[in-house]
Amino acid sequence: MIIRTMAYPRAGFVGNPSDGYFGKTISFAFTNYAAEVVLYEAPELEIQPSYRDHSRFKSIGELARDVQLNGYYGGIRLLKATVKRFWDYCQTNAIALDDRNFALRYHSTIPERVGLAGSSAIITACLRGLMKFHRVTIPKPLQANLVLSVETQELGIPAGLQDRVAQVYQGLVYMDFDRLLMEQRGCGNYEPLDPSLLPPVYVAYQESLSEGTEVFHNDIRGRFNRGEPAVVNAMKFWADLAEQVRTCLLHREREKIGPLLDANFNKRREIYQISRGNIEMVEAARSVGASAKFCGSGGAIVGSYTDEGMYQRLVAKLEPMGIRVLKPVIALPEDNP
Repeated sequence: MIIRTMAYPRAGFVGNPSDGYFGKTISFAFTNYAAEVVLYEAPELEIQPSYRDHSRFKSIGELARDVQLNGYYGGIRLLKATVKRFWDYCQTNAIALDDRNFALRYHSTIPERVGLAGSSAIITACLRGLMKFHRVTIPKPLQANLVLSVETQELGIPAGLQDRVAQVYQGLVYMDFDRLLMEQRGCGNYEPLDPSLLPPVYVAYQESLSEGTEVFHNDIRGRFNRGEPAVVNAMKFWADLAEQVRTCLLHREREKIGPLLDANFNKRREIYQISRGNIEMVEAARSVGASAKFCGSGGAIVGSYTDEGMYQRLVAKLEPMGIRVLKPVIALPEDNP
């Protein structure tokens, strides 16, 4: 039997990056791109390389560009770490696994290192494949925690729960990472919302602006832990924006959402060092009347627009700048527990 599982990029719609700081966010997963994992029974456990793992190059320049984009370890480390954390979870919870081995490979079309959570999508798809192969059920909040632990505990990659919750639940999700909840039970309150409540939404990205999370989150954690007022207050500000947008969605007050998304980025610009190229992308989108903020850590933006005419003006403005613009197709919620 061949098992194929998918996971999708996510866009942090509002509230990010407060998810790692006991804040609140709203995010959605969308199917325009995908990470796919294929898993099937085999005599030996084998993790097969993909395009991110090759070691033959046309030139030294190509090697340098590959390292800049994919790092030194490619995607195999993501799969190995996921298998290991899945094994740890089953051992800790006394879940017996049979002795079947499997071959595992992946492929991803998600643009890399532009803040669309491509790495965690590979991990999420892998976890889904392992669950199906071994017939193991893991509650969704714990799935998100497991995906996060692959990156933070196994691989030492700075990350928050928002991406993993959005990719595990799919659809449109409101998340409250209240400190007491996180400390007592290890997860927040996650509320699926009806995607049809959203205003018209676009996503745009420019791969030349790619910047890894570990680069982008420049000492914000340290500044937060030291109680720097500007950072602490920003996290509260973003959490409040997420709450306001949730209210607007539920009350069908779409016209109020765009300015709140803009405010999200404006506050981010106050406390982060943001590259000129990323700022120009946001300003270009806003110049035609659309709202704009980061999807994640830079390189991709998300925002709202009013009608098809504005969307076409957005495309006409951004695409000559080398920026890809798309209408995201929201992923249907996963039907697993």
